[in-house]
Amino acid sequence: MGNLIKVLTRDIDNNAGNFFLDFENAQPTEAERQLWEQVSKVLEEAMSILQDLQSYSGAGEAIRQAIQQPNDERVQEKAWNAVVPLVGKLKKFYEFSLKLEGTLHGLLGFLTSARCSPTQHLEQEQALARQFAEILHFTLRFDELKMTNPAIQNDFSYYRRTLSRMRINNLTEEENEVNNELANRMSLFYANATPMLKTLSDATTKFVSDMKGCIKVLRDEPPNRVEGLLNALRYTTKHLNDDTTSKQIKNMLHV
Repeated sequence: MGNLIKVLTRDIDNNAGNFFLDFENAQPTEAERQLWEQVSKVLEEAMSILQDLQSYSGAGEAIRQAIQQPNDERVQEKAWNAVVPLVGKLKKFYEFSLKLEGTLHGLLGFLTSARCSPTQHLEQEQALARQFAEILHFTLRFDELKMTNPAIQNDFSYYRRTLSRMRINNLTEEENEVNNELANRMSLFYANATPMLKTLSDATTKFVSDMKGCIKVLRDEPPNRVEGLLNALRYTTKHLNDDTTSKQIKNMLHV
């Protein structure tokens, strides 16, 4: 969470936070509108995701019966049929986290561009700032619901165990909505206590590291070919000399 806020507020301390965010009446400017409309669609889907997660009841009883009667094919099939659609929901949640990651990247790019300071961005682009806050609200609510619902981990663990048995017994898994490769990625996501927050935190770290990557690519080129571009970064990056700017970035640009 700290990484997310720090990206947007790195110069607010110097301005004493002397501005007002009117979230109740925030409307997008023409400059914001295209991105605002894109983010609005994602936030609408986010509400649907929360509703589905809140109503997630799990297949606990069917799984217990299957564990107690491992040789009863009818009971095993009943448990599998109960778990599969639930795992389909978990897949939907996971895929939405990837969509939200891309959305956050776009928001951060707009709200931290060199056109003005972060404080000015928050003052002048309050509709997008509100959407950023709504994404954080969704993230915290999603993770709260996930943490208080052990059925999610139980259902997915049973699904993966059954999938492994199918592979051992050479049974096809091609028809399954979530194959083994996707299940492994989803497992890493749901293993986190706060998976959605981790996704956004990682997205923020990736966003910050993009600039480092650009600088490194330029540094690896012959000086006579890229010195002009490096100078452009040195002399047009608004907060390059700020105390809060990474020392690694300053060293890479020889500032």
